[in-house]
Amino acid sequence: MKHLEIRYQKVSDAKRFLEILSHPDFIYMPVKPKNLEAEKAFLRQNREKRKSNTVYNFSIIYKGELVGAIGVRINQNLKHVGEVGYFVDRDYWGKGIAPAAVTLLEEFSFGHLQLTRIEILMLKKNKASQRVAEKCEYRKEGIQRGKLLFNGKPHDAYSYAKTRRIGS
Repeated sequence: MKHLEIRYQKVSDAKRFLEILSHPDFIYMPVKPKNLEAEKAFLRQNREKRKSNTVYNFSIIYKGELVGAIGVRINQNLKHVGEVGYFVDRDYWGKGIAPAAVTLLEEFSFGHLQLTRIEILMLKKNKASQRVAEKCEYRKEGIQRGKLLFNGKPHDAYSYAKTRRIGS
């Protein structure tokens, strides 16, 4: 997608993230920042997470505006596997931003990180995330019972994945 990029998150992104995630239409986001200081504290941890090869978080920039975030968490037991998570400001929903950001993150994850499998999990009722996964050609693998915590309770999640072929 033209005019879209991802970059490592900055602490200065905190106010915008809080603004996006605090909107009442964000009903499927399992974790929301409590306040600006909590979001800044979370963002300050990003460098250490990258150094320890556990999480790589990026800001989504569209036409020069911060419109969301995307990241990949490395499975610490299966270091060739990553799980993608993302959110986009509601004013930018339906514009193809999430699929474009997922594609950019895939390039980074399969290329730079040398992952061979990327997973996307979402609450079963999150139809928009299902469409993103399908547009990006992730394969629906099934339902994981009680996988995601939402409002303090376990919920079933759809599991989607894409793999990178490596030499046999």
